[in-house]
Amino acid sequence: MEKLIKETIKKPHDLNINIINKIYYDKNQQTENLAIEDMSFFVPEGEFCCLVGPSGCGKTTLLNMLSGLDNQINGTIKYSDGTEPKNWPIGYMFQEARLIPWLTVKENVEIVTTHSKEDIKLTEELISEMELEKNMNSYPSQLSGGMQRRVAIARAFVNKPKILLLDEPFISLDLNVANLLRKILLRSWQNQKTTIIFVTHDIREAIYLSDRILFLSKGPSKIIHELKVNLKRPRELEDYEIENIRKNLLKQYPAILSGNLKGKE
Repeated sequence: MEKLIKETIKKPHDLNINIINKIYYDKNQQTENLAIEDMSFFVPEGEFCCLVGPSGCGKTTLLNMLSGLDNQINGTIKYSDGTEPKNWPIGYMFQEARLIPWLTVKENVEIVTTHSKEDIKLTEELISEMELEKNMNSYPSQLSGGMQRRVAIARAFVNKPKILLLDEPFISLDLNVANLLRKILLRSWQNQKTTIIFVTHDIREAIYLSDRILFLSKGPSKIIHELKVNLKRPRELEDYEIENIRKNLLKQYPAILSGNLKGKE
């Protein structure tokens, strides 16, 4: 892995993750838990990378470390220019929209900006891209769940992040709404070419969205398999090629979703 990292670094914001371990303390059980161990991977600048792994394997913990929300790690998370992701604009989208209820759509997007003329212009442009221009002055309670997630996408992109972290952002949504949001996300990513790390349990979603998929083991988590998605864009979620990749992956590694790498090597 180290050799691969050295050979492929070309841009200042290629991302290198090298975590020796991540231990957290459970106050209730008064025990130490090893969440991540010996995890190293590389994300080229502008890549759409998906993380897939079983529940409780540390995916959200990893995103929190990448965002700088959790600094208690044994290891390094740095760009190739030596800076840390937390020193640059970061977007973070959660499973819930997490909008502020007393702010309008526009205000919820603007809140992470400096409110400059350029920020205000980009805010309005992104809200229009999300097809929410008629709801610019609406409050979250006046929006559907899907519309609230669109606001969250706009807020995630408004500060032109170097890296965008998404933690199962479309879970529990109606299929048609989720598909619309995936297309909006891809369009916004292609406009800004932000580096994206996207957590999902859905292999078909991962193949549809990503350039590359990294599969995580059950805890303590590490990378157990990498899949390069060599499909041209634009893609369709129900495309037979996506389904063939999914079927072949599960045929070769039938236990991979449980965090075990069992199958032909």
